[in-house]
Amino acid sequence: MEIKWLEDFVTLADTSSFSRAAQLRNVTQPAFSRRIKQLEGWLGATLISRATMPAELTPAGRNFLPVAQEAIRTFYAAREALRPSNEPGLIRFAALHTLTVTFFPRWLQALEKAGGAFSTSLIPDRGGIEANLDALIGDEADFFLTYAHPEVPFHLDRGQFASLTVAQDRLVPLVATEIVLSGTPQPGRNILDRAVAQPRLAVPYLSYGFNSFFGVALSRLMLRRPPFRRRTTHENTISAGLMNMAVTGAGVCWLPESLARDEIEAGRLVPASADEGWNLDLDIRLYRHAAPRNRKVEDLWRMAQQALESA
Repeated sequence: MEIKWLEDFVTLADTSSFSRAAQLRNVTQPAFSRRIKQLEGWLGATLISRATMPAELTPAGRNFLPVAQEAIRTFYAAREALRPSNEPGLIRFAALHTLTVTFFPRWLQALEKAGGAFSTSLIPDRGGIEANLDALIGDEADFFLTYAHPEVPFHLDRGQFASLTVAQDRLVPLVATEIVLSGTPQPGRNILDRAVAQPRLAVPYLSYGFNSFFGVALSRLMLRRPPFRRRTTHENTISAGLMNMAVTGAGVCWLPESLARDEIEAGRLVPASADEGWNLDLDIRLYRHAAPRNRKVEDLWRMAQQALESA
């Protein structure tokens, strides 16, 4: 078994597309497919259903996904711990996957334009809230960049950790322009409103599961909103993977506006409800140890504070 097989599988789970996953892994699609087959052969189980478009995980694949993610994380963490550090000034970030795509690059660029010069390292998103926090608590990371919402409390000792709210975002329910319900294509726009009004209407739903930040936030939202029937058609802790599924018409999905902006502007995704009560306003928050750290960490924190004061 090779670590690249696990990375291939996780990429495929994120994208639900053999061609897109092969492109991201920088291999031809036939070579990528062979590697997935090799992993399945080594495990003795079928991980991907090839009878569906887009590709879907089998029950065995869904069970194996968190195992693969943890194995990759453990492997690279061990490598980092064992090899000598050639770059002592590297600032380590744990971050939710979506923020590494939508927010982190532009934010870091703005800090550097204001006078900073930072070399950074990103720890992959571990999926669950507690698992991501552990990277900061266990001193594997200097900073933790995350979404935050009052209904999703973080179990951090405020005396030991400090935070800054560095930006805002919003989680909104989106859907493709057309969605199939009971075998019949129907307009996707405002499908949630129709489902609330028609209790027998079951809406295809793209889920984050229950352990991720968005999964917890949405479970709380559902408790205080009008009920509607939904059937989960796909589950993924990564927003980008769910967005790719949503564009195909696979179901309703709550997505960060910053991530889905291009799809919304292009008209490939439309609001699933006209009721703004289904939206969640989010903070983007930066956490760190309260105790003084090395100079580069302190410089970045100071620049982040100054950026907020001058905004």
